[in-house]
Amino acid sequence: MDPVQLVIQLASGALGGNVAGAVLKNFSLGTLGNSLAGIIGGGLGGQLLGPILGSALAGGATGLDPMAILGQVASGGVGGGVVMVVLGLLKKLLGR
Repeated sequence: MDPVQLVIQLASGALGGNVAGAVLKNFSLGTLGNSLAGIIGGGLGGQLLGPILGSALAGGATGLDPMAILGQVASGGVGGGVVMVVLGLLKKLLGR
């Protein structure tokens, strides 16, 4: 894995976590919590979804190809949003 791709995944995961927190306010963990959950989810989502989305968007291109970067951003953002929502749901359920 290229370190640049990992940074893209982590940054887009943080953004995805904060966007999901802004849209779903009842699951929000606060800015810091959303960012941390998003970073974790961005790394996980980038590793799991990155090869699928990257090859689908870029036709197998890797590295700093614009479509490969778009696949990394999409997979990191989706992963970050999903992990933030899951952790927000757990927090809400355990907080009762």
